[in-house]
Amino acid sequence: MEYDISIQNSVGLSRHIKVAVIGGGPAGLMAAEVLSSANINVELFDAMPSVGRKFLMAGKGGMNITHSEGFDKFISRYSSKSELELFLHDFTPDDLRDWLTTLGVQTFIGTSGRVFPVDMKAAPLLRLWLHRLRQDGVNFYMRHKWQGLKVPNSKQLVFLTSEGTVIREFDAVILALGGGSWSKLGSTGEWTSLISSYGVSVLPLKPANCGFEVKWSAFFREKFAGVPLKSISLSFVSRYGVSFIRQGELIISENGIEGGLIYAASALLRDDIACGGYATIYLDLLPHISQFELVKKLSKSQGKLSLSNYLRKLLGFDAVKIALIRELLPSNFTLSSSSCALLKAMPIVLVAPRPLDEAISSAGGVDFGALDEQLMIKVLPGVFCAGEMLNWEAPTGGYLLTACFATGRAAARGVINYLSHIANN
Repeated sequence: MEYDISIQNSVGLSRHIKVAVIGGGPAGLMAAEVLSSANINVELFDAMPSVGRKFLMAGKGGMNITHSEGFDKFISRYSSKSELELFLHDFTPDDLRDWLTTLGVQTFIGTSGRVFPVDMKAAPLLRLWLHRLRQDGVNFYMRHKWQGLKVPNSKQLVFLTSEGTVIREFDAVILALGGGSWSKLGSTGEWTSLISSYGVSVLPLKPANCGFEVKWSAFFREKFAGVPLKSISLSFVSRYGVSFIRQGELIISENGIEGGLIYAASALLRDDIACGGYATIYLDLLPHISQFELVKKLSKSQGKLSLSNYLRKLLGFDAVKIALIRELLPSNFTLSSSSCALLKAMPIVLVAPRPLDEAISSAGGVDFGALDEQLMIKVLPGVFCAGEMLNWEAPTGGYLLTACFATGRAAARGVINYLSHIANN
């Protein structure tokens, strides 16, 4: 299917209509594109010196833009599945890939099912996109920090700039202010108190796709911080009986653990810690063999080998796995048919998620109940929300970006319907 971003404009909305988009991330930029393609004058504001800063940072390790799995499985990855399903159905991962081809960006599916631009980079994609937006007449205003509405229920916007306070009036507004992680890139979460002051229900922002704190010894922390723990499986059962098990790898951090495997379980772990003060995960250091096979392997005499050398030679354990055993198990630990079960289920107590500003993304935000079906704030007619400032969360793997694109597009379509309704009445 060839994706067409344009929207037919049956009521003749024209360039004298002015819409503000506040926020220059993927949601805001997509909203600006949809609006400008409908012949609407779009002015995009951002507090930072340039747009797309978090987008560029997310692409540094390879621009994972979306995921190729079937739609039913794809939508199941989101915490607010029922609220997001319509928007993601209207702009699916396949639609996103087709849209990228209109920018001249080709994609491929990796072995994990994740989708990447062929060159794996975010910067060329962003440059092409901004060039098209400027050609379409979108005007960008950087270093404009939104301070709120001059008067509640108005669309007079107050901005703080290097030259002082600026007040601008628009026919409609799209807020795409991001979540609360990576504040130095612009997602400060400062908007939550401002939006709440207008009577809008906003859930507190919480870290998502985050690391967790573990009380490591000074030796283990200093020796192994930054070292990956590979070829393991993580299992966890929450206090509510929800199970999680997955293979992958972790990274030992100075304060605990981080990495893709723990990020995937972070929502469950975060909520369990909030409920009970801690969460216990179990690591299988040998997920490729059964406990029966492990007992058989360990039946070989240790002889004069130290425990470390025995584990290294017999099981292929590297230094960090051996150190983890010494860190977490009793000092008098010896291998036996019963104790080796701990190698298949090594407990690690997590005492807290890492701070929100360190997280890849955030949970919480504007409650969907405060919005209509087109993402307009019910108590602020003509003001719409999109992107990560909405109350949803998802794992890494392209899901975050896809929902930002889809809700940005949906909010823009909502603006067009809102303005069309006004024009017809």
